Amino acid sequence: MTQLASTNSPLLHAEQLSSIRGGRVLFENLNFSVSAGQLWQVSGPNGAGKSSLLRILTGLLEPSNGIVSFNNQPLKHNWSDYCQQLLFIGHKAAVKGELSALENFHWQQKLSAVENVNAWDLLEKLGLLGLEDELTVKLSAGQQRRVALTRLWATRASLWILDEPFTALDAQGVALLQQRFVEHLRSGGTIIFTSHQSLTLSELAPEKLSLEYQGEVL
Repeated sequence: MTQLASTNSPLLHAEQLSSIRGGRVLFENLNFSVSAGQLWQVSGPNGAGKSSLLRILTGLLEPSNGIVSFNNQPLKHNWSDYCQQLLFIGHKAAVKGELSALENFHWQQKLSAVENVNAWDLLEKLGLLGLEDELTVKLSAGQQRRVALTRLWATRASLWILDEPFTALDAQGVALLQQRFVEHLRSGGTIIFTSHQSLTLSELAPEKLSLEYQGEVL
């Protein structure tokens, strides 16, 4: 378990969480608590419900049973506060293809009201310098993923929920993202993510939540 700056207070709690999609039980009766400063990795085979679980934790999908609480209150009772603390990046890059990499970043800055990040320094760090004026739709999958990940440097959110954030990244991109994880955890942030690959930095030893393929049809 990575807990670099935890206050030991439960930040997010799932109780008796179940999900049934298309008549199939993805998972059921999940119980876990995530504290500030912790790193959690959700693992399991394709179809086990990893993305569904993340969408439930973000409030984008209703569970079939159970409840998710933030700061000891159900999400629906403190939804506004939760949204202010949450950053979700899904499996797809979700960048605006008609905007350039630089424009995507500035758009995210305005949404997050974060002004203390130098766009040019960040684009250079992410290997996007020289591509800043290219329409994002023309970039490769890996480059689009890097554009999406600029959000991790332009956010005030303390809770990051990330679905396969390492998808399409090369070794340099993976190493950079892992270092960003360390920085966020050290500042008291919390991360829940899915990935089929293991983390390589010694500072990152996540708490594991493994889902199994149920294969059960109702």
